[in-house]
Amino acid sequence: MALVAPTSTSASAAPTGTDQPTPRYTSALASLTVLFFMMGFITCLNDILIPYLKGLFTLSYAKVNLVNFCFFGAYLVMGVPAGWLVKRLGYKGGMLVGFLIAAAGCCLFFPAAESRTFALFLGALFVLATGVVTLQVAGNPYVAILGPPHTASSRLTLTQAFNSLATTIAPVLGARLILSHLPDLSQLTPAQTAALDITSVQYLYLGIAAVLVLISLLLAFLKLPQIAHAPAPAGDTQRAWHFRHLVLGLVGIFAYVGAEVAIGSHIVSYLGQPEVMGMAARDAGEQVAFYWGAAMLGRFAGIFVLRAVRPGRVLAVTAVGAVLLVLLSINTSGAVAMWSLLAVGLMNAVMFPVIFTLAVAGLGRHTEDASGLLSAAIVGGALIPPLFGLLADSQSGGGGVHALRLAFLLPVLCYLYILWYGLKGHVVRQPAQ
Repeated sequence: MALVAPTSTSASAAPTGTDQPTPRYTSALASLTVLFFMMGFITCLNDILIPYLKGLFTLSYAKVNLVNFCFFGAYLVMGVPAGWLVKRLGYKGGMLVGFLIAAAGCCLFFPAAESRTFALFLGALFVLATGVVTLQVAGNPYVAILGPPHTASSRLTLTQAFNSLATTIAPVLGARLILSHLPDLSQLTPAQTAALDITSVQYLYLGIAAVLVLISLLLAFLKLPQIAHAPAPAGDTQRAWHFRHLVLGLVGIFAYVGAEVAIGSHIVSYLGQPEVMGMAARDAGEQVAFYWGAAMLGRFAGIFVLRAVRPGRVLAVTAVGAVLLVLLSINTSGAVAMWSLLAVGLMNAVMFPVIFTLAVAGLGRHTEDASGLLSAAIVGGALIPPLFGLLADSQSGGGGVHALRLAFLLPVLCYLYILWYGLKGHVVRQPAQ
């Protein structure tokens, strides 16, 4: 890794020749695990919310993927402004603002559910996602520069592991609190559907809002190291997007998030198909935990693997594994089809932290701007899943397993690009002055 060592206004940089951050940095990293846990929990609840809203409003695959479009679309709209905000307020200030915005978005779920209006659900998701975007922009580069550059991927993988712990818990909790209240809507009249009890959704998101506010209050009293980069030399016109490996990394983040979300958001529907497992919504929703749980295990293992193997090589190997597993799933049925698709989570494990740290390598004072751009690239989670839905709707009347299998070829293309980025695209080339 070639991250430029930052200067610090309140703490010394970690010794370059060690693999461990200083105790001051260790405490900061420990506090950041809570941030990543909550981001993962909030994001993964979408995988449960999608089949719930699909049934409640009788939506097609393409229409229900507007959930992903609004949530991850916030990354495109708010990613760069969030980078500017973090540059003005600092990493800690950006995190505080992010928690409060996310809490406000959670509170908006109450009136959205009360009115039973799909558009209001989408608006609440956009506000919630804006808070998560700000947390991402502040948290990811802060972890990357808190310590030696050559272990940046390992540190970010560590914090992302706690993100995956949350995404493992969220599907189980969401399935029991949300999907368990969703009956077979095909047996209900429109009047009965309109009268369904939806307080479980309201109270779940109000509870999350309370937790977010509490975390922001605790964070306000924590003293985190303040990281400052060297100022730009006089006459310097270089910008973050002038670096080729960053631009290619933006495409990598776009592809990775799009593939991961497209798969995770349709596991419930895929496992519900008779040709796969024929599971009820709640049972299939609980299986989503294995997808994210595999990512959690992979990230904990990745902490050590990335200290011994070059990050680019690890990225390439996991991309190949993801391609093979998806192809295995769509060409089989039953338990083999289910477990091979869920195992893709293991391959996804280190992709985000590795792509992120490879993309910001050597950017120094451009790191905050680069983080905003990389967060904007998470819009892949907004654009690829709806395209996935359109492919699924295009055949078999929009509901057959064969249509879903065709759609899974889209994530395969995403993983093939990530394979190339791990092998060639991440190589740092300084832009011409």
